[in-house]
Amino acid sequence: MNQPDPTDRLDAFNAYRDRMNRRILEDDDHLGIKRFFNLDTAAYRDGALDGRTKELLGLVASMVLRCNDCIDYHLQQCVAAGWSDDELNDAMNVALVVGGSIVIPHLRHAVETIDMLRARAGDDT
Repeated sequence: MNQPDPTDRLDAFNAYRDRMNRRILEDDDHLGIKRFFNLDTAAYRDGALDGRTKELLGLVASMVLRCNDCIDYHLQQCVAAGWSDDELNDAMNVALVVGGSIVIPHLRHAVETIDMLRARAGDDT
């Protein structure tokens, strides 16, 4: 029996996120939602800290807040920005220390996501 491709989880996540973000933002009547989405996007632009570093901070915060969707999003951004596995593991260690043992299931999820992203790229950084 064929095992499902585990990268489908990321494909499904990205498709769902894109579809629902478009759906949410098509409502022209709610300026507050649009402002929040814009604020979120702007927060990761280069400033006193570069956007690459901000994505790593977003990963740590997402792990402490225990949001697997956010973890997946920020890991995709972090891998695209060139963070190595050693650097990601160091950041995830900070999340584990700050968040405590309740972060462990999300650490597992993050490591699985990194493995998927590296497999897609044919990379073992």
